[in-house]
Amino acid sequence: MKNKLFKKKIYALVLSGAGTIAYAQETVKENNIDEVVVTTGRTKPRTIITSAIPIDNISAVQLKSTGQVTFDKALTYAVPSFNSSQQTVSDATAHFDPADLRGLGPSRTLVLVNGKRKNQSALIYVNDTPGKGEVGTDLKSIPSAALQNVEVLRDGASAQYGSDAIAGVINIILKNSVGKSTVNLFSGITSKGDGFNIGADFNTGIRVAKNGSLNLTLGYSSQNRTNRAGSITKDELFGVDNAWTQANPGLGMIIGQPETRVANMFVNFELPTSETGKFYAFGGTTYRNGTSFGLYRTPYWVTSDFGLLTPKGQPYNGFQPEFKTDVYDYNLTSGWKGMFGKWSFDGSATFGSNAVNYVVGNTINTSLGGNSPTSFKAGGHQFSNIIGNIDVNRNFGAIVLGAGVEVRNENYQATAGEEASYIGSGAESFPGLQSQNEVNKNRQNIGAYMNAEWDITKNLLLGGTVRYENFSDFGNNVSWKGNARYKLLDDKLVFRGSVSTGFRAPSLHQIYYSNVQTKITGNTVANQGTFNNDSQIVRSDLGVAKLNAEKAFNITAGFAVKPFKNLTITADYYRIKIKDRVLFSGDIGYKTGAPGNPDTTNPVEVILDNNKITSLKFFTNAVNTVTQGVDFVANYYTSAIGKGRLGIIAAFNYNETNIVDNIAVPPILAENGYSENFFDRKEQSRITSARPKTKTILSLSYDISRFNFNLNNTYFGSVTWQHATDPAKDQTFSGKVVTDIVLTYKITKDLKVSGVVNNLFNIYPDVIDSKGDVVTDLGGRFKYPWEVNQFGFNGTIFQLNVNYTF
Repeated sequence: MKNKLFKKKIYALVLSGAGTIAYAQETVKENNIDEVVVTTGRTKPRTIITSAIPIDNISAVQLKSTGQVTFDKALTYAVPSFNSSQQTVSDATAHFDPADLRGLGPSRTLVLVNGKRKNQSALIYVNDTPGKGEVGTDLKSIPSAALQNVEVLRDGASAQYGSDAIAGVINIILKNSVGKSTVNLFSGITSKGDGFNIGADFNTGIRVAKNGSLNLTLGYSSQNRTNRAGSITKDELFGVDNAWTQANPGLGMIIGQPETRVANMFVNFELPTSETGKFYAFGGTTYRNGTSFGLYRTPYWVTSDFGLLTPKGQPYNGFQPEFKTDVYDYNLTSGWKGMFGKWSFDGSATFGSNAVNYVVGNTINTSLGGNSPTSFKAGGHQFSNIIGNIDVNRNFGAIVLGAGVEVRNENYQATAGEEASYIGSGAESFPGLQSQNEVNKNRQNIGAYMNAEWDITKNLLLGGTVRYENFSDFGNNVSWKGNARYKLLDDKLVFRGSVSTGFRAPSLHQIYYSNVQTKITGNTVANQGTFNNDSQIVRSDLGVAKLNAEKAFNITAGFAVKPFKNLTITADYYRIKIKDRVLFSGDIGYKTGAPGNPDTTNPVEVILDNNKITSLKFFTNAVNTVTQGVDFVANYYTSAIGKGRLGIIAAFNYNETNIVDNIAVPPILAENGYSENFFDRKEQSRITSARPKTKTILSLSYDISRFNFNLNNTYFGSVTWQHATDPAKDQTFSGKVVTDIVLTYKITKDLKVSGVVNNLFNIYPDVIDSKGDVVTDLGGRFKYPWEVNQFGFNGTIFQLNVNYTF
């Protein structure tokens, strides 16, 4: 086929959007296939360069070449506008790691599997991390071994898909190959000798009947903890300096990645029922068990453990509570797609569920004295949905029309822990969920859309979509989108753009979550109460309005150019304005009185005293933001370098979010002097500066003989942590380049071995400068930033992979 161009019709049914079917046409060239985008529109497929919207198509090979073990981290090192970093000392958040596109928070990125909506996680992020107050999809439940490729739509897509797609869409395509099996073994460890991990996965494809297929993936892995705690100086000890602190400069802390055990199983099944129709089913289940750690209870903080945790005959030296989670994630879709006359049809049903149960170990409830347990079942959360979809599509020559209906039921549950976990002062580190925090709530919504694309001429395309949505808890919404694309120079240059509105329904978690949590403020221990938006305290006593949908307006404009066969360049500008963002308020505490002696003229202090808490928080619509940025991607591939093949990917993202207009402070809080506390500078910085504003990826791959070499350089731009009240204590953590190397050798055609070095030059974030404020680094406990974490702080990691195909 050398220097020969030919076209091949694929008379297979191709999934488009959330189930629309169209025939696809591929153009195949020597060593190059124009990728057909099959899941990110609702009309006929387009190649990446001819699409009217910006799309990244990341293959499983490209994800693996990053050297990252988990899917969320691999995507971080493959897509500049996507971010996920390891969290620590943040209760269950340390086992999920909030992830997002364009710094817009986990709630505004929609995740699909084979074009179908993936359920959100059960956890709402309420600790001091990026994405605080939001809910995302549990990307750690997706095994990399089950993936064929990932499509990232970098454009607002609420009109196509409904809620949550303001920042864009991540569509995960599962493997469907047959006729071969692959076993992959891997293990690694950090240069400091901790964080040892080991795992294995197995993938096989089986032919079913004549033309059906079943692809199965099984996996298991384990990961040990790491520790990068700081060392304490005399000036950072909240005024404490004694024999124990001098002998324990790290105050017993463990700060790093948690211990984790993961098991999963995923399937992708297809069975033709006719020449133009087929039944399909896909999905998977993941179980994840993890242990992270709370703040060490020093012997001068908790003065006794009543002999419950101290070995007999040993002096009491305090203890470090363990936070353990059991996470269960399930997702299953089944349906049928085919042709009815000239109309394509796809009908499906999806069930998804995520549950997390909490156990607090190696701790006590001091209120129970010597009768306290040392391990507590602290309750749990569960989120599930049931979704039905029907999509139809027809090609009328130059015009393609589509329509569809989606019906969804969502359920959110909170289950109380055992009484000993919350009675009195509660379990140290994490008092369990109480019976008053229990909830079992449902909501339903129905959405309907219509869309059209018109190839007015060979070069000019216009498209539009309108969607109506009705939610049982807050009412109706209408979203729309218009897009255009114009081709020049025989399809080698394309200009494209879109204008759209979007929305995000407040999650059931944000509406109904409530809890009492232990926090450290200065040198005091505080009980912080979160009241749900449906409670009398929030709605009546504080006068906070019922949560409503966020509204967005999105503009994208850019171009794609293919100056010659092996080079593709795309560049896109975007601007996203979001009104009435749902936020998690700052700590609202005592202003003029004190615990047990409140100012009775201050209604907030009365609420605090009545509920025996030192501060309160809640969810409300209160902030408008504008996000602007630029995405640039260049792909180059050639086989003309010596006897090998060279691939280069250069990608860049600039992203900036600003709060615009005044923050909507509830009147009662404003009247009683809480305007600055309601959403303070530190909370604002989680929106504006917790993620890098710039991120650049330069990836080089070279194949020669039996060797494959990958060199990846990722620049994470600076991030800024803002002090709650004092700008002089702000700190900007400078940008860093992280270098990863993957070297693969094919021992035989079927057996290959890979050596991986992540973070080759042992790069760490800047060290925290507390600037005299012990709260900034919690008395020196934290050496590296955690609230605005760029890329983690494990340092260099060595890995070995063995892959066998048969």
